[in-house]
Amino acid sequence: MVTSPFVAGPPVRVGGASGGPLSGLTFAAKDLFDVAGHPTGGGNPDWARRHPVPTRHAWAVQRLLDAGATLIGKTVTDEVSLGILGENPFDGTPLNPRAPEHVPGGSSSGSASAVAQGLCDTALGTDTGGSVRVPASFCGLYGIRPTHGRLDLTGMMPQAPSSDTTGWFARDAATFAHVSEVLLGEPVLPSSLPSTLVVAVDAFGLADAETAAALQPMVRTLSALVGYVREDLLAPPGLSVWARAQRSLQPWEAWQTFKDWLDRDNPRLAFSVARGLVQASAIPESERQWAALMRAEARARLAWLVPPGTVLCMPTT
Repeated sequence: MVTSPFVAGPPVRVGGASGGPLSGLTFAAKDLFDVAGHPTGGGNPDWARRHPVPTRHAWAVQRLLDAGATLIGKTVTDEVSLGILGENPFDGTPLNPRAPEHVPGGSSSGSASAVAQGLCDTALGTDTGGSVRVPASFCGLYGIRPTHGRLDLTGMMPQAPSSDTTGWFARDAATFAHVSEVLLGEPVLPSSLPSTLVVAVDAFGLADAETAAALQPMVRTLSALVGYVREDLLAPPGLSVWARAQRSLQPWEAWQTFKDWLDRDNPRLAFSVARGLVQASAIPESERQWAALMRAEARARLAWLVPPGTVLCMPTT
């Protein structure tokens, strides 16, 4: 069922500081971010009931408020952020205005939907395994997953801490840049353009023909800007190998995050979420050790492949 992108309950509105760089802009926050005086639900009513109402704003929320933006609501998320489609059995499925017959993507579904509908200028999401990048792609928005550890996650409900990040959305590049500068704490426009474009041929090889063709104008535009283009493999062992490593590490960490709550409260969960957590609890230690080594190799590969001054181009979904 298509629903509002905002969580049900009393209105959430917090004015921003006057005179800041984001004065006049409005934003929403995924219901994984604390807003003082309002429950953090995480897409599950039993989580909201069990945990105390926060008395302080999450770091990212406070950062935008201090910059002058006005918070206008909290947005729907996939249940405890474990989903990629944007469907929630308790809160419904927010509208994808770019493709109303399709899902908005998740788990930051409500944030993407609200921005895409023009209900706010920007919105906070979280990205552990694609939860900003996927809905940004589905809803036709600018979206970002920053480098892990780049932003303070205080006041953000965790899922898999070694992968959790704060991300954000905007409809236009100018707004996206202004919000990025506030959250990152530095100018986002470099003094010079990147010098190298790396096209991830293995990632493009996984895209269907229509998607690959649609991306070619962007590749040509970027190529003209940077001057030097190199085609290379993103993942020499295979993208499926990297994906397997992430599918071992992220679910296990999610199980560690939520197991005490599950044991103590026996909360209502969608079957798919409950099944995923139970399966995660059985991932053997040997698999997790292998996955950790593979992730370390992947990070080293990316550090070599995408040094400063380089842009990596690949399909998102």
